[in-house]
Amino acid sequence: MALADRLESAWYGASRAPWWTKPLALLYGAATSLRRGLYRSGVLRSVRLPVPVVVIGNLSVGGTGKTPLTIAVAEALRRRGYTPGVVSRGYGGTQKQPVLLGLSPDPAVVGDEPCLIHASGVPVAVGRKRPQAAKLLIEAGCDVIIADDGLQHYALARNIELCVIDGVRRFGNSRLLPAGPLREPLSRLQQVDFRICNGGVLAPGDVPMQLQGALARALVNDAVKPLADFAGQTVHAVAAIGHPQRFFASLRSQGMQVIEHAFPDHHAFVPADLAFADGRPVLMTEKDAVKCLAFAQPHWWTVPVRAILPAAFFNELASRLRTSPARP
Repeated sequence: MALADRLESAWYGASRAPWWTKPLALLYGAATSLRRGLYRSGVLRSVRLPVPVVVIGNLSVGGTGKTPLTIAVAEALRRRGYTPGVVSRGYGGTQKQPVLLGLSPDPAVVGDEPCLIHASGVPVAVGRKRPQAAKLLIEAGCDVIIADDGLQHYALARNIELCVIDGVRRFGNSRLLPAGPLREPLSRLQQVDFRICNGGVLAPGDVPMQLQGALARALVNDAVKPLADFAGQTVHAVAAIGHPQRFFASLRSQGMQVIEHAFPDHHAFVPADLAFADGRPVLMTEKDAVKCLAFAQPHWWTVPVRAILPAAFFNELASRLRTSPARP
């Protein structure tokens, strides 16, 4: 079994983490606590922007649904009179200097998630230094900044923090990396403004979120048909996301027989990766589809999903934006 699989089995299953992960987790925790303390004490400086900042992130590694939530928050704020923009580091891309995404951004350069968010109609800026990238959005007319996957990036001061939780796996064994899946201790949850629970069972205080997708869209011509049309068929399911099993399970729930093809998160696809010789339908996430458009085939489909949350949550978020001060 590969090391990554062994660790994930220990994080979320019944097996024990290797002995050497425990001292490393202690060191990781000490470094995390020190870094956080340096920002809170002002030794390291957090940049405060002239507009409010909403940070969306998680405590655990892997996919929890941050990107669909980012799009949903941006759309909700636009409906409430704001002009939001999204800032991202651009994981998986090569872009180093801050840049505002143009009409046809290249996921190999700026990353797959920024391209997906940009395709929803939201202005996006990418850069290793998020405060500089955020300033490009402000210059473009944005009056609120949404920081995608920014919970642990304290160089950008924030007014509101949203922590996304996988409602099925929760926090696994609740240990810090690499003994467990956590980037920060569970006590960090007490400092965030909202805990967003993606599916599963809610804990007290969680805001429920469901990812809904009932359609499939062809990569070559944007033709759309009900996802239910694939029921009873055997399909190839492709996912290069933090938690591929969630995507595979969603297709099985629609009555499909799924041949799983899990790739590392942010994988840069090439045609050979999807050269399945049987002609069966190939279904993939939107995040993966943006990297496959240049060599798409007629039987390749993407499955768009929307994050559904209570209207009361969005109302409360918009209200707090007007009153919450910036903090490290």
